[in-house]
Amino acid sequence: MSFATIDPTTGKTLRIFPAHTPEEVEARLRRAEETFRTFRHTSLAERAGWMRRAAELLEGEADAYGRMMTQEMGKPLEAARAEARKCATACHYYAENAERFLADEPVDTPPDTSFVRYQPLGPVLAIMPWNFPFWQVVRFAAPALMAGNVGLLKHAHNVPQCALALEELFLRAGFPQGVFQSLLVDVAGVRRLIEDPRIRAVTLTGSEGAGRDVGQRSGQQLKKVVLELGGSDPFVVLPSADLDRAVETAVKARLINNGQSCIAAKRFIVTQPIYEEFERRFVERMRRAVVGDPQDAKTEVGPLAMVSIRDGLHDQVERSVAAGARLLLGGLKPSGPGFWYPPTVLANPPPGSPAYTEEMFGPVAVLFRAKDARDALRIANDSPYGLGSSVWTRDEAEQRFFIDGLEAGTVAVNGMVASDPRLPFGGVKASGHGRELARHGLLEFLNIKTVRLSNPSAPAPAQTPAQANE
Repeated sequence: MSFATIDPTTGKTLRIFPAHTPEEVEARLRRAEETFRTFRHTSLAERAGWMRRAAELLEGEADAYGRMMTQEMGKPLEAARAEARKCATACHYYAENAERFLADEPVDTPPDTSFVRYQPLGPVLAIMPWNFPFWQVVRFAAPALMAGNVGLLKHAHNVPQCALALEELFLRAGFPQGVFQSLLVDVAGVRRLIEDPRIRAVTLTGSEGAGRDVGQRSGQQLKKVVLELGGSDPFVVLPSADLDRAVETAVKARLINNGQSCIAAKRFIVTQPIYEEFERRFVERMRRAVVGDPQDAKTEVGPLAMVSIRDGLHDQVERSVAAGARLLLGGLKPSGPGFWYPPTVLANPPPGSPAYTEEMFGPVAVLFRAKDARDALRIANDSPYGLGSSVWTRDEAEQRFFIDGLEAGTVAVNGMVASDPRLPFGGVKASGHGRELARHGLLEFLNIKTVRLSNPSAPAPAQTPAQANE
């Protein structure tokens, strides 16, 4: 087996990388386990210094890293450069805050002295996707490494250069050999890794199907697992919204990363009084979106990452139209080389159709007409997913209603959903469980250890009923 860099603009294979042999995988696993024994005892000051150096490399070489991302998965070049710079912000954030996050927490339990201590678990397997090939790795690696864990990355098969560059990045930053390693392995290899007792925890960003498989296998091994899965984020627009800003943000939120983002807005739910005007403006702005070479600064939408993604998306569109959705724009699969798909807008698909129930991973927007705010909330929550959500209204009561009522890990009010190192990130329902980023992401891969020091000269406390039943 091998891993290939395939140019999404032409479909041509640019480079091929051989998979790691079983012997190479074993050597890397052994190195990870051995490195953890010493790395866990390095000081937080040492780790912070290495993490700051990683941030400096990401900032200084953002153009080179961006071109690598664009070449392998087709995102617009400036967005790829921005991704590298965003990774640097996460490295800086954990370098500055990890010591505070990991400090012992005293707990008042007289006559004993008690505290909570945070300790690393060991080698963590990260199974990561191609759509944000640097960011989704760094948002796992920065907190995990600062906490004293070591990482093993199984990256998506179509971004092998990014996978190897990330391993090199952490080595160049000064982290010891074995702290962060990439593994070029297939699905069977991933399953063997999950079963290996040296892997102490697993994190996956990927599809719902992959999440179910990894979650089940990790559960069988009684291993901690974090799952960040798909999303079909609602973008709700109510009559008091600033319609100009809402439309412009809606288009940006749908087309970001060529439409290939789990937190991209995908379902646009607009109430009756403003629906027609929103539809007209939205379709016109989507029509004007510039599709082209992702290396060109004017391009808003590049190719999709793989031919299978493009063909699967087109099949969802065709089946949705056949089921009764109105096609307002696009929907025609281009002929010729490359994995292109035009900005597409569907309206009011019936329940059960792909556009109603499934995640559309590409530049396809779905419009829904709602009767009022309560109907809009009903439609927004009528989804198996619950990752991000956005609501547009200047009415404070409506804002509270949707903040409370939306079934999602994130609610953006009058803005676009975006991940931020300072805020926890993750979903509910079929969008997964666990959290990344902020302090919450760092705590996911720690042993939260309770320590209780009894004073031997103090009189023994009376046993409580609760203790008697322990």
